[in-house]
Formats: sequence, structure tokens, C-alpha cells
Amino acid sequence: MMLVIDDISKTFNPGTVNEKKALTHLSLRLNDGDFATIVGSNGAGKSSLFNAIAGSFITDDGSISLDGADITFMKEHERSRFIGRLFQDPMMGTAPHMTIEENLSVAYLRASKGQHGLFSRITRSERNEFREKLSLLNMGLEDRMEQPVGLLSGGQRQALTLLMATVVTPKLLLLDEHTAALDPATADKVIDLTKNIIEEKHITCLMITHNMRQALTLGNRTLMMDNGNIVLDVGGDERARMTVDDLLDLFAKKAGDRLDNDRILLS
Repeated sequence: MMLVIDDISKTFNPGTVNEKKALTHLSLRLNDGDFATIVGSNGAGKSSLFNAIAGSFITDDGSISLDGADITFMKEHERSRFIGRLFQDPMMGTAPHMTIEENLSVAYLRASKGQHGLFSRITRSERNEFREKLSLLNMGLEDRMEQPVGLLSGGQRQALTLLMATVVTPKLLLLDEHTAALDPATADKVIDLTKNIIEEKHITCLMITHNMRQALTLGNRTLMMDNGNIVLDVGGDERARMTVDDLLDLFAKKAGDRLDNDRILLS
């Protein structure tokens, strides 16, 4: 079992008028190599789940284990060595004033050698490996390694961030609507890159998406969240036979309400 989440809860601003229950007794298990998509209304707890896994906050209750190790109280920067993460905003995850090569170097050294590795130097062979990996993106970035990342388009930047998150194969990859801010053609290209990298490296992955078609066609499991919990988990033949309307109907039965996120319904 790669990821084991047992009965985690998180309440922000408890005991105040701003109290918000973000996660409520949530449990989840992912096998090695699972690729699960996650959908749900705004405020369902999707990003809170990612923040709990990544260590952005410590949960009030429950435990989180990754690849057999308890990471419940591990600091966020320590988890980042083996948990890759992409955000919706292409500006996040990279340093705009640093070059493409420098961004890749920081990601590589942090993941492969830990915090002390940041004081190491990239070898010629590692630099050549960066160039080779960049060429696989088919965006011409291998010829722009000395250019600042801030000069890249949103799609190029998100593709680079994906490469940075997987330059050393992570145990878990978290994709938080990482194509939502891109135009449709660029989003499709980044999705294809995502699928190829995950399949090639056999990465265990959780991906939040507002696109219901993607939710049913990418990976091998579909999760739906509502009120800080997972209300639906489908895979196998049941998922393969399911249409978007079936998924919406099943959500309504499980959550007791229709999915009300316009971005999801119009995607």
C-alpha cells in the first residue's frame, strides 16, 4: 500500500464564527501505481486533502502513512523530497528569476540529496540529462536552459513544473487542477505529458480536476468529495461503463444533493 490515510479531520478557526470543517473523518488507501482523479464542488475539501498529505498543516486527528512510513507529523519541506505537487497557477512551483536549468537543479538536488544537497553542484552528465528530459516535452525548452523561467508561457511553465516534480521519481504526485488555467489546446498537451510521465515512471498519483470526462478517463479510479469526505470511490468495470451523467447521479445519491459547481457541469 503506497498511501494510507486513516480517519483524518481538520477544523480551521474552531470555536469561532469562522469555524470551518475542512476534512471530516476521511480515510483513503492508494495502491502502488494507482492514479485516482478527484472531483467535487467548491469547498468539498479537495485542496485541503492535498494540503494535509503535503504537510501544509497538521491534521487534528488521524494518521497519514506513505510507503510504510508514518508522515503524520513530518514537516512540509521534508515531505517535498518524495511528494511532488503541481498547482492550478502556472506561476507557482518555479522561481521566475532563475533559469530553467537552475530551477531543475534545485528540484533535482532537493529530491535526490535532501536539503544539504542544495549546496552541491550539478555535473555535466546531470545537465545533459536535463536537456534530454526537456527535449521530450517538444517545446524547445532544451535550447533555452539559460533563460529565466519568467519568460515562459503558462503551458511551458506548467510542463517544466511537471518535469521538476518528477525529475527524481516521487513516491506520490499531487496534481491540483494543474491545467485549469491553460487554454484548451495547451491543457490537452500538458495532460498528455502528465499521462506519459506517470505511466513511464509508474508514479502513484492523485489529480483534482473539474473536467468530468477527464475524471472518468484518466487513471484507474475516480473519487468524489463532499463536505470534507470521500463519498464515492469507483474503479474497474463499474467506472469503465460509467457516463458523466451516471457519475453525477451517483454523486447525488451519495451526497444527498446535486453537484453545484458550474465549472464542473459546463466542462
